Order: sequence, then structure tokens, then C-alpha cells
Amino acid sequence: MKSTGVVRKVDELGRIVLPIEIRKTLDIQQKDAIEIFVEEDKIILQKYQPACIFCNNVNGIVYFKDKRVCIACVEKMRKEF
Repeated sequence: MKSTGVVRKVDELGRIVLPIEIRKTLDIQQKDAIEIFVEEDKIILQKYQPACIFCNNVNGIVYFKDKRVCIACVEKMRKEF
């Protein structure tokens, strides 16, 4: 994990502001969905992309160990392993 050196306070409604530099770097636009993960004592924010991690297919997605994989890739892996 790489530190950005940016620190933000949580407001009274529990919100934080993502700096414009980070939004530009990660191509996060207004109204984009952000996915929230928790790993031990860390909160991880990621731009939501509901596609297969191998082929970017958005149809027939299942989760394997918190990763999105399409049914076609699952079948390919079954045949290879």
C-alpha cells in the first residue's frame, strides 16, 4: 500500500472528501460508485467495476475469495486444473 500523504477528517455525517488529484489519477467521476472493503483494521476504497478480473466480462459474475470471476473463466479454469 502506498501513502499519498493526504489526511482528511470525517465530518459530522461520516463523510470524507477524496482529493481531486486522487480522483483524477483513478478516473473517478461524480456519481461513480465506490466499493468499500475492510481488511483487518483497514478500510479500502475502490472504484466499483462489476466485471470479471480475467476477461472484463460483466455477465455471469460470481465471487471467489472476494474477486469477481465470470462463469466462462471459471469453466476455463476447471478444464485447465
